Amino acid sequence: MKSPDKKVLLSMFGTMHKIRAFETACQEFFAAGKIPGFVHLYLGEEAVATGACATLRKTDMITSTHRGHGHCLAKGGDLKFMMAEIFGRKTGYCKGKGGSMHIADVHIGILGANGIVGGGGPLAAGAALSSKYRKSDTVTVCFFGDGASNQGTTQEALNLASAWKLPLVFINENNGYGISCPQSKSMAITDIADRASAYDMPGVVVDGNDVLAVYEAVSEAVNRARQGKGPSLLECKTYRWRGHFEGDPTVYRPESELKEWMAKDPIPRFAKKLLDSKQATQAELDAIVGGVKKEVEEAVAFAESSPYPELADLLEDVYA
Repeated sequence: MKSPDKKVLLSMFGTMHKIRAFETACQEFFAAGKIPGFVHLYLGEEAVATGACATLRKTDMITSTHRGHGHCLAKGGDLKFMMAEIFGRKTGYCKGKGGSMHIADVHIGILGANGIVGGGGPLAAGAALSSKYRKSDTVTVCFFGDGASNQGTTQEALNLASAWKLPLVFINENNGYGISCPQSKSMAITDIADRASAYDMPGVVVDGNDVLAVYEAVSEAVNRARQGKGPSLLECKTYRWRGHFEGDPTVYRPESELKEWMAKDPIPRFAKKLLDSKQATQAELDAIVGGVKKEVEEAVAFAESSPYPELADLLEDVYA
């Protein structure tokens, strides 16, 4: 496979930093009581969404999860509209009434984050079926966690995608825990990708903290899907730095485990590769980081200055 050019590499570096800065801001403002509801942060997992979405076109589609900010940002979601939605403001993607777990932008293929564990599989299969029905070459990517891999909805989606050779790529973000339950206690296998053999599709284990490894594996799966050869299952092994949700005491995992994974931080790891290969200079990387910081600050200012939804809007856009 042809390696990504410098423009793509620097874009991926910027996306990873954008996710990191956005989630850090959410962490801080939630702790300060400025964000309503719950937030499930993507800190530590930035390489998966970034590497995967860098392979996609604007017309391609994704389904997300309750931990979906990174997916939405990597697919091109607007920082200001996302931040406003999380702050519960009228200028947000869902007019401040969807919150953190329901951000969507169908115009750029973000079919929505999802508060239902395993809820994305059937939606992704439907989107992929529509592409096949319309004879379009668009591809759908379904992000789901290790907990969702045990859900019947996910298995049904895998089965139908294979039986109907749908242009669908399943990306399992295995961060080791379904809420507080470690993978070792919820399944007998070590690699979730092994389940692909039951559905006659490729199953690949990927280092989810290596953005280039993710990019390469997803590129191959996306190209396969575009050519009408059917779905693939990729398991990206990674780790969430924060709890299942903000406020989770994380008593179920040892501190040494967290430190071990934080030492494998995907962002400095990628920066080192760019510098060592002379694909970028430190000045270029610093400029990107500075630009991202400004963008996030502007998004926060936009959200904080935006109005809350009116009481009269309570039933507007409610369909069920």
